[in-house]
Amino acid sequence: MDSTTAGIVRTGLIGSGIGPSLSPALHEREARALGLPLRYTRWDLDELGAAPSDVGELLGRARAQGYGGLNITHPCKQQVIPHLDALSDDAAAIGAVNTVVFDDRGATGHNTDWSGFRDGLLTGLPGAARDRVVLLGAGGAGAAAAHALLTLGTGHLDVVDVDAGRARHLADELAARFGATGAEARRTAGHGRDELAAVLDGADGVVHATPVGMAEHPGLPFPSSLLHPGLWVAEIVYRPLDTALLRAVRAAGCPTLDGGRMAVHQAAEAFRLFTGLTPDPARMLAHLAELVATEESPTAEMKETDRVA
Repeated sequence: MDSTTAGIVRTGLIGSGIGPSLSPALHEREARALGLPLRYTRWDLDELGAAPSDVGELLGRARAQGYGGLNITHPCKQQVIPHLDALSDDAAAIGAVNTVVFDDRGATGHNTDWSGFRDGLLTGLPGAARDRVVLLGAGGAGAAAAHALLTLGTGHLDVVDVDAGRARHLADELAARFGATGAEARRTAGHGRDELAAVLDGADGVVHATPVGMAEHPGLPFPSSLLHPGLWVAEIVYRPLDTALLRAVRAAGCPTLDGGRMAVHQAAEAFRLFTGLTPDPARMLAHLAELVATEESPTAEMKETDRVA
């Protein structure tokens, strides 16, 4: 580590197309609030001319430069695993890593997506019934949410995806992971989109984990006519924070949870792993709301060193 970075905690993010990420502003604002000198740098595969398979080399570079750790996002959450020295139990179970910590023991992979969803659900919808839940979307975010729900004791989880085979695959993985056998094997089930109306009918809540509702994918992930009284809806999308789905759910009088809570709580846990300090999720939520509401460009707070050349 050279003299210009001495005393600064160095962290960052590896992924593709991460220029718009709010993670640098979110981590650096919280660090300033705690009086910690911290720099959070984007390692954008597209800008570096790198492939996902180069993630191991990038980890080595970061470690040699004195980084305390890195967040990992698409498309490297699985690609990074062979390049790590150890995995947390949850990262190993989920099969995906979004946080890598460097220390004397090597590079350890963690998954804070699942705990981010868990903590967001517990704080944002306290006391909500979770016995029967529908998960819409069987990708990485959905898998993390599913792990959280079953860890919290959800009695039955219906996984729905446009690819019915992918939904069934995730449901089978979850059943094996959580010990569902015999009569309990139906604790998780996979379905195609044509079965969504049927499984929503008897559900306590639904977790939306597809890109629909993001700025570049506007619209509703399912007709608002499928909502029913008492059904809570948790959103994974957080840009915008107030999606078309959440507006429709509120209009129907149902409880909602926006995607900002998962985003913040996963970031807060990653921050704790990187620094050993306990962040303030409420303060980070306020920061995120400000960043999203004002559509603040991350480059507004970016220094020349916030991107790896």
